Amino acid sequence: MPLWNDYKTEAKARGALAHELYVVQSTPVGSPEEVRAVLPEHLAYQAEQEAAGNLFLAGPMSDETGDQMQGVGLIIYRAESLNVARSLAENDPMHSKGARSFTLRRWLINEGSLSLSVKLSAQTVQLG
Repeated sequence: MPLWNDYKTEAKARGALAHELYVVQSTPVGSPEEVRAVLPEHLAYQAEQEAAGNLFLAGPMSDETGDQMQGVGLIIYRAESLNVARSLAENDPMHSKGARSFTLRRWLINEGSLSLSVKLSAQTVQLG
């Protein structure tokens, strides 16, 4: 396997977007009560990161069947480096207070599309 930065350079050279983001998979390690107790601080932290432009997307994920809430969360950060993204994840109260653990990975966006519909008078936002 190539080194990450070599692969990123190759992707750019072949015309891919090669936009780097950072993906955190957050997994409960505490009891559901411990996780719920930290939730207000976690949500406030997420709002701060969103306002600062660091938080791209975040939210819970289902189990593999798609039917059950598993408690696993996915957070995608915009950051200058892997170390900065790690600091963002470590400072999330869910992680710093031990209610959750996390894994962090670089994610290279090469393909896909994004559409956004904002209807001001209807006060709706649709991301697709």
